[in-house]
Amino acid sequence: MRILIVAVLSLVLVSAARAETTVRVGWCANVVSAGASPFAIAQKMGWFEEKGVKVVLTPLPGSTDCVKQVATGELPFSMPSLEPVLIIHPQGVKGKVFYTAYQSFTYGIAVPADSPIQTFADLKGKTIGVISMASGGVVVARAQLANAGIDPNTQAHIVVAGEGAQTAALLRSKQVDALSQFDTQYAMVENAGQKLRMLPVGEMAPFPGNGLFALEKTLAEHRAEAAAIGRGLAMGEAFAMANPEAAIRIMYEVYPQTKPTGKDETTAIRDDVSVLRARMAHWDLASGNVTKWGQSNEKNYTDYIDFLVKWKVVPAGTPASDVVTNDLVDDMNAFDQAKIEEQAKAWKP
Repeated sequence: MRILIVAVLSLVLVSAARAETTVRVGWCANVVSAGASPFAIAQKMGWFEEKGVKVVLTPLPGSTDCVKQVATGELPFSMPSLEPVLIIHPQGVKGKVFYTAYQSFTYGIAVPADSPIQTFADLKGKTIGVISMASGGVVVARAQLANAGIDPNTQAHIVVAGEGAQTAALLRSKQVDALSQFDTQYAMVENAGQKLRMLPVGEMAPFPGNGLFALEKTLAEHRAEAAAIGRGLAMGEAFAMANPEAAIRIMYEVYPQTKPTGKDETTAIRDDVSVLRARMAHWDLASGNVTKWGQSNEKNYTDYIDFLVKWKVVPAGTPASDVVTNDLVDDMNAFDQAKIEEQAKAWKP
């Protein structure tokens, strides 16, 4: 009997040790797209669970809302672009990007493939569509317009153009001349039948994109949870890069709302793999001149901050070290990447 009691107690203790903490992470777009597949993979493979967390993605209109939700304590973590982090920092919001997810610039201005617009200077008097007015695309558009000598307040129009098929329809009807969105959104627009052409981003190419963001207090008090999220994301990215189709199939299983309706499975997977590949290009560590998943290249951040300050898009006075940290990078890279890649290549539906 004593042996039985001990065994039962052991099982209870093991179960308690494995109890998951549900953690909400702000996803800075209204729609969870193929770019979120690493989170689905980490959940499916149990990589979050083995570290005691269950990650729930919370879609939001854009990076501005993602940062506000963290600042007010509505969410512990989110994955915004840098611009709203810089805007809110002087207001006393002490938060940091602790995992750079996209090592190169995911934003940029796109136009229809047959558009007469060839340079940023050609955007004078034009209408530029963004996902929402809370999107980082608003800030990026304003900076790029200013860089071209165009007053973003009086010499161009920034309007909401939605996402995917809605955006494509507005371009076709010429209600919108150009877009200031990002890689996966552009792939979705092309999947909806509207071919696009990117205007060259030039000096902005190495500027970092979105990353996991939290208040400094959260990182201090919930370090293990933050590291677990970053580690799972890194493992999911490594898996997806090794087998993009598997990544999409897993995403459909974990997030069934992401599976398109009105398409056969072959077409749906093909389209979403194209969206995923658009995002994968920015996961490449070499593009950020870093060697570890989630690592932040402080020089790249400094260069981007200087650019945004130069064009008066964000206030001056915030050094990169105030808004990014590499303190958790080693913890988030505590896995065997080669083993993950083998799993991905061997994965069968």
